[in-house]
Amino acid sequence: MDTQRLLEQAERLSKALTPGDLDHTLERITAAAVEVLDEVDHASITILHLDGRLETVAPTADLLWGVDAAQYELQEGPCYDAAADAVHVVSPYLADDPRFPRYAATAVAAGIQAQAGIRLFDAPKSRGALNLYAHTAGAFSDLGALGVLFQHQAAMAIGYAREIHNLQDAVRTRGLIGNAVGIIMERYHLSDDRAFAFLTRLSQDGNVKLRVVAEQIVAGTATH
Repeated sequence: MDTQRLLEQAERLSKALTPGDLDHTLERITAAAVEVLDEVDHASITILHLDGRLETVAPTADLLWGVDAAQYELQEGPCYDAAADAVHVVSPYLADDPRFPRYAATAVAAGIQAQAGIRLFDAPKSRGALNLYAHTAGAFSDLGALGVLFQHQAAMAIGYAREIHNLQDAVRTRGLIGNAVGIIMERYHLSDDRAFAFLTRLSQDGNVKLRVVAEQIVAGTATH
């Protein structure tokens, strides 16, 4: 791929991956893969959770639910390998790929002739891979620099979405703790500082996170 075309694709990709929350970001990544990457007919994302569970998110076509599920069940296929072991897996001629003899039959029956898996992220509790599917045999033979570019841009978008998610969680937690402190102040006629110290002691004595203690106090008040 020439430099000019790569730059054009990069610009299109940057516009397609609009910032948002995590669900929105994952949906935009798979949609952008179909819009921007040559030869891609469908895309999905595989999440490998800490407990070993594999999950498909943001598929661009319903047929991918079955195709991805077959890879998880057989523990075989580009998307399974990209999520579990490898970083970049390409199978331009899936029907003849000796690495995936059992899965290939399912894929070809669904109309998938070529496939690629690209690792998107590694997190403490999960790992994710982008799955690219094509109806044309020979696709993805020259994914090369564009695949790396997409991986980089998508990882940046996911990182941004996670920051937003963590910030929103922090704001919600602070508000929740504030509500719990207010309840304790009113119930026991304590000052702000003493009410917070009381809440902290409950957390420490019970070996329970402060957020959880606050949730219990607020929920108990709402119940009563």
